[in-house]
Amino acid sequence: MSDTAPAGAEMATRYDPQEVEPRWATAWVERGYFTADPHSGKEPYCIVIPPPNVTGRLHVGHALGRTIEDTLIRRARMQGFEALWVPGMDHAGIATQVVVERTLREEGIERRDLGREAFVERVWAWKEQYGGEIVEQIKRMGASLDWTRERFTMDEGLSRAVRVAFVRLYEAGLIYRGERLVNWCPTDRTGLSDSEVEHDEVDGELVTFRYPLSDGSGMIEVATTRVETMLGDTGIAVHPSDERFAALVGKTVTHPFDGREIPIVADHHVDKEFGTGAVKVTPAHDQNDFDIAQRTGLPLINILHADATLNDTAPVEFRGLDRYAARSAVRDAIAAKGLLVAEERPYRHAVGHCYRCHSEIEPWIAGLQWFVKVGELTGPAKEAALDGRVVFAPERWQRSYTAWLDNLRDWNISRQLWWGHRIPAWYCPDGHVTVAIADPAACEDCGSGELRQDDDVLDTWFSSQLWPYSTLGWPDETDDLRAFYPNAVLVTGYEILYLWVARMIMSGLFLVGDVPFRAAVIHGLVRDQQGRKMSKSLGNVIDPIEMIDRYGADALRFSLARAATGGQQDLPLSEDAIEAGRNFANKLWNASRLVLRAYMGGVPALPPAERLTLAERWLLSRHETCLADVDAALDEYRFADAAQALYRFVWSELCDWGLELEKGRLDAGGQEAEDATQLLAWMLERTLRLLHPIVPFVTEEIWQRFGLPEPESLSLASWPEAIEAHRDPAAETALGAVQEIVTAIRQFRSKHGISPKDRFGATAGVSADLAEVVGSQADAALRLAGVTLDVVDVGHEKTAATTRIALTQGWVELSADLFDAAAERDRLSKQRGEIDGTLAKTAKKLANEGFLAKAAPEVVNQEREKHDRLVMQLAEIDAQLAELG
Repeated sequence: MSDTAPAGAEMATRYDPQEVEPRWATAWVERGYFTADPHSGKEPYCIVIPPPNVTGRLHVGHALGRTIEDTLIRRARMQGFEALWVPGMDHAGIATQVVVERTLREEGIERRDLGREAFVERVWAWKEQYGGEIVEQIKRMGASLDWTRERFTMDEGLSRAVRVAFVRLYEAGLIYRGERLVNWCPTDRTGLSDSEVEHDEVDGELVTFRYPLSDGSGMIEVATTRVETMLGDTGIAVHPSDERFAALVGKTVTHPFDGREIPIVADHHVDKEFGTGAVKVTPAHDQNDFDIAQRTGLPLINILHADATLNDTAPVEFRGLDRYAARSAVRDAIAAKGLLVAEERPYRHAVGHCYRCHSEIEPWIAGLQWFVKVGELTGPAKEAALDGRVVFAPERWQRSYTAWLDNLRDWNISRQLWWGHRIPAWYCPDGHVTVAIADPAACEDCGSGELRQDDDVLDTWFSSQLWPYSTLGWPDETDDLRAFYPNAVLVTGYEILYLWVARMIMSGLFLVGDVPFRAAVIHGLVRDQQGRKMSKSLGNVIDPIEMIDRYGADALRFSLARAATGGQQDLPLSEDAIEAGRNFANKLWNASRLVLRAYMGGVPALPPAERLTLAERWLLSRHETCLADVDAALDEYRFADAAQALYRFVWSELCDWGLELEKGRLDAGGQEAEDATQLLAWMLERTLRLLHPIVPFVTEEIWQRFGLPEPESLSLASWPEAIEAHRDPAAETALGAVQEIVTAIRQFRSKHGISPKDRFGATAGVSADLAEVVGSQADAALRLAGVTLDVVDVGHEKTAATTRIALTQGWVELSADLFDAAAERDRLSKQRGEIDGTLAKTAKKLANEGFLAKAAPEVVNQEREKHDRLVMQLAEIDAQLAELG
């Protein structure tokens, strides 16, 4: 079934993605090309999409991930796998609740006034009306997802999976309820896991103050960046081996505001080199201090409300102050008591921030919370990476993953929200806890029917960790789960390696009995050309939808694939790169116009080997190399290398050389033209299949014009197989010599202002074994370089009054009469002097330590780039002067 003109029909002079892409994006889905069949008998290949937030819009990071995934899944489908790419969205607990609360405030309504049930109804209504915009945007990219299997983390099936997972972990003793310190966001009023806290450098202060020893024998100094928390101090800690404080361990100090006696304890966690070597211990407001308290028996005193204002535990004069005002007030009060020793301001240090709203995190005791005990889960997850059951690409991420597991604390999964999976735990008046998959009618301990469900919801990542198998029907033993689990590969950014990837591996091993995926492909963040994070304030944000509107989805996809190098952490991208992707699509389109103008359809067939020309043998050999390079790169998840291999072959080898060398045969008529047409059509059709996973739209549109009897779509065509017989080193060597001669003459023309229209003679010196075959390409040399070519032995002496250009294994001579050599030498010498002067100034500036220290980094980099550019220009001029003698 074709949506395009038949073979031989005239193609537009320019490719129009706005006309082509929406048509094929709809047709592919409507015809069910991407719907997987678990009963097909084919080897399965499954990818689950990292579920975007229901509140989200497509950003360039999403576009990168979807491009990589679609490249892998389309290729797998073409290779004969039963390929399934599962779509879906995440309910995004905090993000969605914040959006809906903001909408309610605009109506003059507060969430708590509305009540929980009514609020949740409003969120569902919002989701149905506004949520999921990103789904349509992903479809515009041509993503070959199986939309019949679209899931949502709060749909009926996934909600059941969450409850089953919770209950199984609870019954295994891996989920417990306890009172521990949590990362508290005072803005969102909820706890966060360690992985949801971003540590950013900020300018704060380091305050050193004295605690008086209770026996009056002296003072002990401590330093802190959060002096207000001293109101909740319950101890002073020193290192057990620190001789400076050995005599003080066991003594007490007196709190200057409330007179409490606070013990001095010894603990190995204390850093003897930090501050004074003694640290204040505030167990209710610092994770390390909490750990010290657990080991030494120090009590916990909470001094904060949920909004980070001081509560009634604090002295009267500080109650009600927010944490920042309290910081100043406590410091001033300490100074007034003569206990302030020193202040260092600004003091640069790392502070935890909420990954959603970026407020500073407060370590806080938020009452009884639910936790996952990770100790029994991390070992198997680490072993799965070390023994190769899960492979990381790039491999270096394996070390980061295993190191994180080694230091993992128990995971707080309670969230003080209303939108999300409510914790399946119920409490009776006697304090018994009933944990169940279905809502219980009575307490399982005492039989009381008076039950209250836990108010908290589960951390969003709790449901997301189940995604690779819950989307396939787990906990039921479905056909999809049997066929497609474990998934083949997981593609995601490194920023959620710990939030998501590690947790999926831990839970998959425990709940399903196998790893969730065989490979984890970790990509970097997309940044601008200067390596800066994209932000509205910098004005450097690249909106993928705007780019699709302007240049087409294929252009965006190709530019992202070319940028997706695995060896670096982040990926530079510019609009120029996307425009280059559009130009590539046009280059392919115009090459196809040339090949297909005389092609009348049917399956292309190569001419007999004995009728192949040198150029055709070379082109077949280069195509074979391209196929091998692409296969190797995609097998190893080196997407940039695959894209670059395709770009090099299509733009340079097929278009700039292959088609140019074949034009004479295409115009010759008869058998010669038929052979050239068939070969180029065969080559183009295979090249379209190679390109299709990265640029599906333009390749599908062109491929349909072949009018092949089957399959219906290029997306269902087979992946090209290697043909070793097409490897032809001799043809590559011989034509490589011709290419070098032509390129040298073209560059000589350009350097010395000789018009491309001027025809003249040239002599090439090559080795004896190449002389005949290079000489046979005289017509090609005249067409491509505008010269009549004589070929002689490489040892031939230089002819008088000629300019000799050195080649890799030979030379080219051109008549000196083509231009005024003396005038050209004068021009180049003058240009060299000007560049040399500028280079000296640049070198002097870069040698100036003051400039390097004071100038902005980007200015210094620009100067270095300028220096390198000038050095290259000088080298090029020197080479030209050497040619002129």
